[in-house]
This record gives sequence, structure tokens and C-alpha cells, in this order.
Amino acid sequence: MSNPDTPITDTSVNLNNNAPWLDEITFTTEGLIPAIAQDKETGEILMMAWMNRESLQLTAQTKTAVYFSRSRGKLWHKGESSGHTQIVHDIHLDCDADVIVLSVTQIADIACHTGRKSCFYRKLDLTSSTPSWETVAPVLKDPNEIYGTTASHKTDAIITTENSSVTDNTDSAAAIEASTVLQHLDAVMAERKQADAKSSYVASLYAKGINKILEKVGEEAVETIIAAKDLAFASNSTEAVVATDSDIGEEHQALTDDLIYEIADVWFHTIVTLAWFNIRSDRVLVELARRFGLSGIDEKNSRTQ
Repeated sequence: MSNPDTPITDTSVNLNNNAPWLDEITFTTEGLIPAIAQDKETGEILMMAWMNRESLQLTAQTKTAVYFSRSRGKLWHKGESSGHTQIVHDIHLDCDADVIVLSVTQIADIACHTGRKSCFYRKLDLTSSTPSWETVAPVLKDPNEIYGTTASHKTDAIITTENSSVTDNTDSAAAIEASTVLQHLDAVMAERKQADAKSSYVASLYAKGINKILEKVGEEAVETIIAAKDLAFASNSTEAVVATDSDIGEEHQALTDDLIYEIADVWFHTIVTLAWFNIRSDRVLVELARRFGLSGIDEKNSRTQ
């Protein structure tokens, strides 16, 4: 899926091995390049992370920030745990071709794992004879509420952890962040209706019409089924469904991640469908809330009547 607007990116994007623009970049000996995320509206520097060839290509294709974690040796999608994703508007390369600057919209206005807007929240006080670091930016949200656990100072480790320490608090925090993401998505959907079809994936869907949007819903639903079948097969054949996440193998975790990404794709395209008809996505949440306390049989019968 190539998608500039969804806050959840997808590793199933078909990467083009013939990408001459990537050959113009000077990567380190480890195949990496530093990437600085900058707020599109204010110009404020939000964070710095690393990219490799694959993550940079995914970022360019999906229009959402995908970085490379040196500590884990794998790609990580900004906001995959917190919901604080980055919509990428522009990608700039410096004169030496060895630094990337991303112009982004930061979802929820929090880029740092400490719960602050920017990772650069400390400033060196030069007014005294002995300079010292001072904190100049407030915590917008307690990181424990975001991640459900005590935040580490290793940003990569926190943001790439999908299910390594899931608790009831994590589930609650995820629900709160989901509500925020829906609000931002609704705003993006409305904006894309006025956008040039060549500048946005969603705008291109709007230009092609409701049939194309529904086709994408069906396509992503099929991919979800395949991902779920793969995970079910792995669970049954390797007995990977266990009581604690620490015992889950890497293959099982990867298949779990694939299923989550595919379901995110389905949800995203259904939100595009709702927006086509000017229906807010939170109305679906209201309907789900209405069904609490009702048996499935009674609910279906009420619809028949």
C-alpha cells in the first residue's frame, strides 16, 4: 500500500530496486544516514534518527516517517507504539548528500518518548561561568500514559516495542491515542478532498471515485485474511501462542506485526470511505459503544426489526 496519509505505515509496500535518487545519497559504512524531523509549520526541530536505504524509500512511498533502529537492527515506524506518527510533506538532502531533513506534521504534537513535543528540550545555559543544561520544554503527556510502562531513554527501544510489555495500562493508553488519531485523520481526509490528486494518495483515491476506494477496502481485507491465516498456521504448527510475550519467537512476532499492519490498512481505507460521505469516524466508535451490554443475537435481531 502506498499511502501518504495513514499514520500506520505498511512494510508490504513494493520497493523499487531501481531508484536512482537513492544512489545520489552518501550513506555511512553501515548503510545509514542521519534524518532530522522538522515541524512543517513552525520549523522547530523535533527529533533525529537514522535511516537506511529501505526505510528512506518506504518514507518516500508512504509519506510517513520510517526509521532504522540501530539497537534492534530493524525498521521502525514512527508512532507504531505511541500513535504519534509523522506525516512527511517534503524530504531535503544537504549539500554533502549525507544528511536528510524531513518536513513533517507531528500527530498529537508529541515527537519525544519523554512526552514532549521535541527531543531537543534541553538548552545549554551560557549565562554563568559554568554552563549547565536546563530543561526548556514541558512534558505534554506522561510517557507512562503513552506506553504503559516506565519510559527508557533509548528512544528506538521504546518506539519499536509493539508487544514486549503489554499491560492493561498500555491498552488504555492505546485507546486514548486512537481517539486522537481519528480526529487527526478526519481533518486530513477533509483537507485531501481539496488537494491535487498528484500530491496525495487519498486525494488520488477521491479523484478515482468511490468504486476505487471500495476496491482498496476489499484488497486490504483480503491481505488481512492472508496475514491472519499465516499467523494461525505458525501458531498451530510451532505452539507459539504462549502465556508470556517473552517466549514468542521472532517469526511469530513478525507475523503478528504483519496482521496489525494489514488491519490498520483496512481501518484506514474504511475511514476514507466514511469521509467520502462526510461521515466522521468517531460515529463508528459511538455505535460500538452503543452495543456494549447487548448480546450479539439481540443486536442482530434489533437490526432485522
